[in-house]
Amino acid sequence: MVPELIGKYIFLVQLFVEAGERGLSWPEVADRWKQRFGEAYPRRSFLNHRAAVEEIFGIVVVCDRSTNLYKIDSAESAVDKRAAVEYLINTFTVNSLLTLGQERLRGRVSVEDVPSGQKYLTVLMQAMLEEEVLRIQYRKYLSPSADVRTVRPYALREFAKRWYLVGYSEESATLRVYALDRLLSVERTGGKFKMPAGFNVGDAFEASYGMYLPEEGQRPVLVKLRTTLREAAYLQDLPLHPSQTLVSQDGSHCEFALRLIPNPNLVMELCKHGAGLEVVEPESLRQAVKDALNKTLQLYEN
Repeated sequence: MVPELIGKYIFLVQLFVEAGERGLSWPEVADRWKQRFGEAYPRRSFLNHRAAVEEIFGIVVVCDRSTNLYKIDSAESAVDKRAAVEYLINTFTVNSLLTLGQERLRGRVSVEDVPSGQKYLTVLMQAMLEEEVLRIQYRKYLSPSADVRTVRPYALREFAKRWYLVGYSEESATLRVYALDRLLSVERTGGKFKMPAGFNVGDAFEASYGMYLPEEGQRPVLVKLRTTLREAAYLQDLPLHPSQTLVSQDGSHCEFALRLIPNPNLVMELCKHGAGLEVVEPESLRQAVKDALNKTLQLYEN
């Protein structure tokens, strides 16, 4: 199964991240594997897993011939790639621990369910690994019927308890986003595609918030937010966007600056903070948040 294999790949990544510059000998790797999975680790399997870790995560495990120790390539690019998969590693680690401790920790650990990840996530990951074209049936909200699309599955991204497929639509000849909970069917066509060199799903959404891809001609703008001290503490622990910076602070308020492209996902997120957050600029975003809050207020006034 793909999830089981991915979990093993991530175990190897964690193993070598923790080993640091010293690295691990082959007997040490085999021993740690047996402790974790309760089975012997053939050297051929290890070599295959090393190759898979490099292909999937871009992390290269090298062998220092002077010491016969295995370790992650210390080049700067490898360090950056380790950081890029940190969230994925953490996610699978938590899932693995929950599985292992299911009986002993029952009733003591609770995690949110992500319904959209249960049905198609495995087949999509397999198609991504094999670079295979998919045919999907997709129905948008409020649409009376489904559309059939031929999609090259580039990436998967999770946002706000939903999984999304980011893929190249052959019909529209552009990158599109598909929510997994709106997929009616996924069919593997057998056709192959080649991933664009250097594609990174994080880069594709770098200038926006949530799951809105930037439209042609859109550019990031300066967004200024004024918050209460309490709300500022939340934003500092969980920033809205990587560009977020604290600009100023007084005895009762803080001001933050971000640079991104406003979209409906951002408006919804800002509304969630209620009276603890005020949009200072740009005026268009301030008005959009104001309109959304006014419509909500009208529901209760009526």
